[in-house]
Amino acid sequence: MVKNDEILSEEEQHFAGAGRVYYFDVVIDSGKGAILTDVDGNEYIDLLASASATNTGHAHPKIVKAIQDQAEKLVHYTAAYFASATEAKLANELVKLAPGNPDDWMVVYGNSGSDANDAVIKFARGYTGRPNVVSFVGAYHGSTYGSISASAVSLNMSRKIGPLLPGFYKVPFPSPEKRLAGESDADFVERMFVAFKEPFENYLPAEETAVIMVEPIQGDGGIMAPPAGYWQKVAEFAHEHGILLAVDEVNQGYGRTGTFWSFEHFGLEPDLIAMGKSMASGMPLSAVLGRREIMQSLEAPANVYTTAGNVVSAAAALATLDVIKSEDLVARSAKLGEVAQKFFNHEKEQFDFIGDVRLYGLNGGIDIVDPQTGLGDEQVTNTIIYNLFKNGVLMISLRGSTLRFQPPLVIEEDDLQRAFTIMHQVFDDFAKGKLSEPNGRHHIGW
Repeated sequence: MVKNDEILSEEEQHFAGAGRVYYFDVVIDSGKGAILTDVDGNEYIDLLASASATNTGHAHPKIVKAIQDQAEKLVHYTAAYFASATEAKLANELVKLAPGNPDDWMVVYGNSGSDANDAVIKFARGYTGRPNVVSFVGAYHGSTYGSISASAVSLNMSRKIGPLLPGFYKVPFPSPEKRLAGESDADFVERMFVAFKEPFENYLPAEETAVIMVEPIQGDGGIMAPPAGYWQKVAEFAHEHGILLAVDEVNQGYGRTGTFWSFEHFGLEPDLIAMGKSMASGMPLSAVLGRREIMQSLEAPANVYTTAGNVVSAAAALATLDVIKSEDLVARSAKLGEVAQKFFNHEKEQFDFIGDVRLYGLNGGIDIVDPQTGLGDEQVTNTIIYNLFKNGVLMISLRGSTLRFQPPLVIEEDDLQRAFTIMHQVFDDFAKGKLSEPNGRHHIGW
């Protein structure tokens, strides 16, 4: 890893560590489909898809051509003052992705999922005239001050940078580990909904709450979701009290879960939808879809950014939608997700250090636990992902002890099976005490 080491050593002189969650000593050079190559020529099967930002894979020819064609014509002119044909066409396509009548929806652009969730907060407050924002423990909504104030997944997202913005409240997320032994879905939903309502009954007036921000399937919180009935109760509570329901689809949208939007799994009808990441196949672009009356509640420059709606990114976004449709990637995610479910269930039966397995399309969280306590084991998780990396499979962890399974939706079945073969071997080697411990510049993970 000569070039890898040289580049990393040079970068470390000037790159602030707060900008990266460190995993492996590798410098990515190129990618094609679901295969990545580092600067030393080593290849990896990508099971991360750039944090679910490249659902269409790496260097998809249709998307590359769309970027090239647009760049030859115009690289940028700010949509803050003037429209472009590409950006305008994208707006018309995005409203078609919303539930119901496209004419009932409007769109606003940003640069990342973080500022999309900031926009959600601004429009919700602007429309309702209310100050308070409710989100869930375990949520990751972004790193700008609004979105980070709504997040609750890592202490390093609040440590030393407070005070965060006022008016933000967190409620418990009904994650699987909170379920009592033998507890039915209905009883679990009811118990967690009681916990959800507790702030509203004691110190948080519902009539002063603007929005409830939801990841229908939590991403960085561990790829997990409650039983569907829970979200229905939350939605009914919101509508009963005039509170807007906003869904964050930045991580879990664009076909990732086997449906285009993750909220489709739960029958939700949101008022606001935040998107980013795979929206433009990794090019910097985000957007919020909102009901027309909500989006008309603010005036410029309440949510203006110089590079939002950039024409090259917009061209990539249009090509992304074309690829998702023409290659039927939503159905492909659902189909290959079933293959992955069978594999991980089989591994769970063989290895007692594999805990809960959660798959939603090509999208999964696999808990690595201490068999004696059933609690997450960060050290073992790091050993596993490090040895996967050394054997040519790129996979990271969530919250220390959950394997993050999010390959590009275009991954070839042969490559997926090859990754599973390597993964099984790594699991088996760990069970036999054969794995090497992680070795690198930094502590692995969050």
